[in-house]
Amino acid sequence: MPDIINLLPDSVANQIAAGEVVQRPSSAVKELMENSVDADATHVKLIVKDAGRTLLQIVDDGKGMTETDARLSFERHATSKIKTAADLFNLHTMGFRGEALASIAAIAQVELKTKREEDETGTCIQIAGGKFESQEPCAFPKGTSISIKNLFFNVPARRNFLKSDAVEFRHILEEFERVAFAHPHIAFSFTNNGTEVYNLIKGNLKQRIIALYGNPYNQRLVPVDEKTDIVQITGFIGKPEFAKRTRGEQFFFLNNRFIKNGYLHHAVQKAFDQLLAHDSYPTYFLFLDVDPQSIDVNIHPTKTEVKFQDDQSIYAILRSSVKRALGQYNISPTLDFNQEMSMEIPYNRKEMPTAPVIKVNPNYNPFTNNNPSVTAGSYGGQSFAQNEKSIPSNWQEMFNAHVKTEDTRESTLLQGNAEDEVFQQTELKNENEFANAGKLWQLHERYILTAVKSGILVIDQHRAHERILFEKYLRVIENSNAPSQQLLFPETIEFSIADVMLVTDLLEDFSAIGFDLRSFGANTFIVHGIPAGTEEKSCVTLVEGILESYKQNEQELHLQPQENIARSMAKQAAIKAGKSLTPNEMIALIDELFACTMPSHAPDGKPSFINFPIDELDKLFRR
Repeated sequence: MPDIINLLPDSVANQIAAGEVVQRPSSAVKELMENSVDADATHVKLIVKDAGRTLLQIVDDGKGMTETDARLSFERHATSKIKTAADLFNLHTMGFRGEALASIAAIAQVELKTKREEDETGTCIQIAGGKFESQEPCAFPKGTSISIKNLFFNVPARRNFLKSDAVEFRHILEEFERVAFAHPHIAFSFTNNGTEVYNLIKGNLKQRIIALYGNPYNQRLVPVDEKTDIVQITGFIGKPEFAKRTRGEQFFFLNNRFIKNGYLHHAVQKAFDQLLAHDSYPTYFLFLDVDPQSIDVNIHPTKTEVKFQDDQSIYAILRSSVKRALGQYNISPTLDFNQEMSMEIPYNRKEMPTAPVIKVNPNYNPFTNNNPSVTAGSYGGQSFAQNEKSIPSNWQEMFNAHVKTEDTRESTLLQGNAEDEVFQQTELKNENEFANAGKLWQLHERYILTAVKSGILVIDQHRAHERILFEKYLRVIENSNAPSQQLLFPETIEFSIADVMLVTDLLEDFSAIGFDLRSFGANTFIVHGIPAGTEEKSCVTLVEGILESYKQNEQELHLQPQENIARSMAKQAAIKAGKSLTPNEMIALIDELFACTMPSHAPDGKPSFINFPIDELDKLFRR
């Protein structure tokens, strides 16, 4: 039997590796921008065309490369960052695997231009699909320029699976922001289809945040600064009142490297406990500096997953530092039980306090009535002698008066108890009448119970209403005839640039379900109208919730835009648990639910009602 195991060519191996390293255009942007940072660049330019399908170009003024290094950089596992395995646990650079350029060159047409300051001419290399085409001298300033054209041109399946330009642009923008936040001392610029999106100058972290997210963030940020032997935490958190219902403004940087860590996010969330609504997300830009030997970043090629040697201590320190920052700037209430409250009494330093003087009348006799005007023996505004006149002269009259008072009091109490009993009987009677009439009950303002022939039907009011609205909004989007309730006072909403692109892309679908959104400047929209029936909800909260649900569905379920916007709108507009419903409202909800094409399940596939057969109830009672 002949041998069947073959050693794959480098071109095939590079294409396989590219499946992990370069998942979409934003992955290439991340790798190349991090290479520019490692090259000690002071200015980095990002140029994008057609969301990276046509062109991705990174230009920096870093160290540059020699002719030999430029050619060798496209080989697999060729890197200048590490030399031995021990260097993996003492990393001070962004990249170290030596896979990015080889993977990118295997699935795109790449042109590299580079030059060191001490060299007279630069080097130009062209590679397409992993095949070397040319290398020649060229005129080029100090630094490096890498152009990636026609990404995935030789992997049509991967190219076809790319999302729309708006979606891919948002991912590119996210990677650009992460690198820009991590290195505020470097100037960055971003151009998309010939339009300048960002032009960021050097500065500190707060200036970089304001430059990326706008001037209002100048008043929304609270500094965090904590130094311990385990970790040093710096950065900013957002004030609770400015928390949003959309994710996207949560950033962790470990040794200036962006990471994703749900455990650390939970620590920040717990620090904001009881300051945020359950569906709001705090804003934070937090930098964690730890010993490189206590972490492992070689978990995934994207290098966003990290293992900590002592994650529990970092969790506790992070939570305490955020909570301390909130309390230090009077954002969360604090109690100091060791503080003496009497010390806060204001006083005039010029006037020395004196001891109080007690004046006593030595001639006063409480058993005589020689001087009725003396107030020392007064009682209730009258003298003792005056009060004495209102007391009966003999003990029997006093006793009769006391008995009469007690009888009156007892009769009043009995009358009150009788009234309460009558009220309770009336209330129970009304409940029995309601139960017998409608046969509908609302349990804990969350479930609707109704008797059916087979047993008991338990309906989840939120999921039932979500199913009703989902099918309603699907029909409305298809027909584009949803009624809109115009606002007497239009409201403005500020978005990030990524969300602006998303709202612009979905503007027609928003209009189809009843929103009247109009652009007002770079990152601002004005809400003039909202869908009819949602007047009780805040339009800002409603729009932000729809965007957050849309992005989650887009990443997890890959739905069509119209179905996605209908599901997101139904989830936000549906009645929530805790809302009390009248009998007529419950009847209408049940009628509309069973008029749907799929009443048994909510749009997310979870059941909207459960039927308990009478046979099952008999078994529970052992009948």
